[in-house]
Amino acid sequence: MKFLAIDTSGRALNVVAVNGEKEVVSRRDDCAMRHSVILMEEVERVLHEAGLSPCGCDFYACVVGPGSFTGIRIGIATVKGLCLAADKNALALTSFDALAYADTDGKRLCLVDAGHGNFYACGYEGGTVVLPPAFCSREEVETLIARGFAPVAHSPLFEGVKAVDAAKGLLRAAKAKAGDVCGAHALEALYLRKSSAEEAR
Repeated sequence: MKFLAIDTSGRALNVVAVNGEKEVVSRRDDCAMRHSVILMEEVERVLHEAGLSPCGCDFYACVVGPGSFTGIRIGIATVKGLCLAADKNALALTSFDALAYADTDGKRLCLVDAGHGNFYACGYEGGTVVLPPAFCSREEVETLIARGFAPVAHSPLFEGVKAVDAAKGLLRAAKAKAGDVCGAHALEALYLRKSSAEEAR
């Protein structure tokens, strides 16, 4: 299996390249507002370390949300461009997939900070979604936790939330879901609410 996977949906930039048994995982923290500047440089570096060329990948994967509206668009546009240039298929992953596959122990509630005390949430058991993605208040999240879901996130959002390695999760999710590749034209952003600009209108 040979692929490149990127996650530009949050403050960090995660880039993964797999070339058979060779796996290169890059994590760059606090890259918000700079994804468009450093992404291609990181893609080139990771591909080089893995001994891969763009045309040598079986597919390209990206996180399509939820998360930063701008970051998501940057990731999708980049992967679409790479797929079209190399005539390869694409794999859409979610921010929740990267969290869930980083920690596959029991029932997990994958959380992404949505601002203003709200969260994007999705429940998993193993690699299966058992609670569909939703925009939730803190109270709604606490209700789900009380139902036996262990909360995981990129960072400890509040007491009791376990921070997991989303870069490692990105690697595992891409390998597990490789059979779900599609044409690059089918990549679409996963937005669970309107952008701040739209809500302010």
